[in-house]
Amino acid sequence: MKNLFALLFGATLCIGTLGTSALCTRTLADDWPQWMGKNRDNRWEATNIIDRFPSGGPKVVWRSKVAGGYSGPAVVGDRVYVTDFVSEGDVKVDNFNRATYAGKERVLCLDATTGKEVWKREDPVIYAISYPAGPRCTPIVEGDLVYTLGAQGLLMCFKSKTSDLVWKHDLPKDYKTKSALWGYAAHPLIDGPRLICVVGGEGTHTVAFDKLTGKELWRFGTATEQGYSPPTIIKVAGVRQLILANPNAVNAVNPETGKLLWTTPYEASNGSIIMSPIMVGEYLFVGGYSNHNLLLKLDQQKPAVTVVSQDKTKKFVSPVNVQPYVDGETIYGIDQSGDMVAFKLPEGDHIWKSTDVIGGRSQGSETAFIVRQGDRYFLFNEKGELVIARLSPKGVEIIDRTKVIEPTNTAFGRPVVWCAPAFAGTRMYVRNDDECICVELGK
Repeated sequence: MKNLFALLFGATLCIGTLGTSALCTRTLADDWPQWMGKNRDNRWEATNIIDRFPSGGPKVVWRSKVAGGYSGPAVVGDRVYVTDFVSEGDVKVDNFNRATYAGKERVLCLDATTGKEVWKREDPVIYAISYPAGPRCTPIVEGDLVYTLGAQGLLMCFKSKTSDLVWKHDLPKDYKTKSALWGYAAHPLIDGPRLICVVGGEGTHTVAFDKLTGKELWRFGTATEQGYSPPTIIKVAGVRQLILANPNAVNAVNPETGKLLWTTPYEASNGSIIMSPIMVGEYLFVGGYSNHNLLLKLDQQKPAVTVVSQDKTKKFVSPVNVQPYVDGETIYGIDQSGDMVAFKLPEGDHIWKSTDVIGGRSQGSETAFIVRQGDRYFLFNEKGELVIARLSPKGVEIIDRTKVIEPTNTAFGRPVVWCAPAFAGTRMYVRNDDECICVELGK
């Protein structure tokens, strides 16, 4: 059971921005406005990045005080947005009995150049979830609006410059549901005029809201509980398909109307799918806790699928912490075992597995967030280390590693930091339960 809470935090990414020296030349491509970056693909497009770390580690440009949370900040222009939870109780506990913790969820707006607080928004909330350290979902910034989803289901839209509230929904109250055991952790998705969000409740597992007004546009489905898989959109057979990996089925719906396109049953172990489904060629893959996995073949003529394989052991990946990364035909992921694995579809056989990125013997549910930069990867592991590596079907080549931040939470009796970094311009931004820092990685 304890392993399951790791599912929630692998999908959250801290987001960064540029400093003063680069602000004059920064473009929209430099922003990291949501989970996994501008295109939700974990790609860092910067150039002129260091090949190895300087002696003593990279320069920390600034440090800013924050409270607890597993969410990552978002950055657009000269602003960084971070969510956290302030409570007087000890929130670094498993809390499987769902005891309550009163406190305040906050949204902090920081100056990207200095880290100084620009404004702060606070909303009282009572946590009754397992591992109640703080929010899970990265804010979304679009135009002059910021969208946040708290761990207990407080969905808000407000002005990015002033924090003035535009609209909000208390999802459990408005839709007669309750948060899943590990809280609301499925990052919402903006699609045109819609904000698509996993909600829960009878007939409202997923709801699309007007992103400007908060008005409900459509609702879809009922599931055993919310689950934690972020919605994602693919295009197959000339049709845009919104993929929803629920705890008891994988569905595709029309993102404009919520109308069902196809569905296939899938029983997730303890309702726990955290990854967003990934498409490689004509295949769609979903992996969950305890070696549960599902491989579908997408019909190229119409919206439909056939099941290729299900729940194959010692194959594919159970990504209980980290969203897998697709590089051409190869998929890299951190498995529930703690190993990094590489595999291809449809076979799913492990080409290799390694503990080099984490370092030392794996204990299970280790975390190393995977971000591509040029022909190499920057991986941030749960020890607070940033690792430069090359990944290929031949294996892992570690180029360099350095400690950048302290692990301030605990899991399985070991210290961890499960708040992923983000990269924008030439800098990385990462937080723990005490601070958010900006690290220079330019040459």
